[in-house]
Amino acid sequence: MLFVINVLLVDDHHLVRVGINKILTSVRGLNVVGECETGEEAIKFCRTSEPDVLLMDMDMPGMGGLEATKKILRFAPDVKIIVLTAHSEDPFPSKVMQMGAAGYLTKDAGPDEMVVAIRAVHSGQRYLPSDIAQKMALNQFKSVDDNPFNALSDRELQIMIMITRGDKVPSISEHLNLSTKTINSYRYRMFEKLGVSNDVELTHLAIRFGMLKTEKL
Repeated sequence: MLFVINVLLVDDHHLVRVGINKILTSVRGLNVVGECETGEEAIKFCRTSEPDVLLMDMDMPGMGGLEATKKILRFAPDVKIIVLTAHSEDPFPSKVMQMGAAGYLTKDAGPDEMVVAIRAVHSGQRYLPSDIAQKMALNQFKSVDDNPFNALSDRELQIMIMITRGDKVPSISEHLNLSTKTINSYRYRMFEKLGVSNDVELTHLAIRFGMLKTEKL
């Protein structure tokens, strides 16, 4: 008898959800039980019907994937969460795995790798792409103080990503459903922690520590 793994998809991009749904429903033994656009929707879904595996986008409006992961694991510790993101550089993978996620996949992962990851976490293993696992292993030999971005909170990291890709405060405010005053408070706290004074310096620091790829700028 074939064992079925029930998967919940959480991503604010409709086309991404459609694409992943199509991949997973074509695989025997995988069943997509639902789709959510936000972290809030995912929490609501998991309170009434726990999926076996949850594919969670990290960057979403309102509550980000990191925050939603933390909250879901508090009341549904058996749900295996794989965080799906465009970011492969530490401290992102480390933060995600430390808070209890079962797996970490970058958005350029192929269909086969996604299926392997889902089956791995469902069987009780943790899943990390080999290149990311290697980077994390190497980073363990460095001082925690080496990367100043380790000092940022989950929300500050989320806002830092948006600033360094060129988003302005009003746009970030709308995307995260927070006031511009709150976004600016996060910005100045971030600047203080990182020893920078503006968005340009923040971006240069992010490039220096490999937090974003220069070709994307």
